[in-house]
Amino acid sequence: MGHSSVQRIRIPNIKVDAPVMTVGLDAQGWIEAPPPQDPNLAGWYLNGISPGQRGSAVIVGHVDNERGPAVFYGLGSLQKGNHIEVERYDGTTAVFEVYGVEVFSKETFPGARVYGDNGQAELRVITCGGGYSKARGYDGNVVVFARMVQSR
Repeated sequence: MGHSSVQRIRIPNIKVDAPVMTVGLDAQGWIEAPPPQDPNLAGWYLNGISPGQRGSAVIVGHVDNERGPAVFYGLGSLQKGNHIEVERYDGTTAVFEVYGVEVFSKETFPGARVYGDNGQAELRVITCGGGYSKARGYDGNVVVFARMVQSR
């Protein structure tokens, strides 16, 4: 698949059907999250690759906000074999199959493993996770690893 911006993400197993905006990097070099005011909004990392291209495309979203659960609240419950559909602005949809779900500490986040190019069209879906405190927020990130299995 060629380069295209992302329009929607659908994850049927956790009832996600969300619009996707573009996001960049924050001042600390982390991928920005979409504005927390819209709990059903995900963000595609604009400076990366498009879902369906070779490498690891990245989509992020909040687990919750001050009002309750957000777009990726159920992300940690995904299992191997579950499907993720990414609708692109070029009219195509890239379908990915989950092969792993892991929680990583923000302090030891394995960037090369998560964002690296392993020679296949892959997707990483990321939200906050791990322990939580009001002072620090979440201690880690939930990362879903998925491999493209179909385009339509």
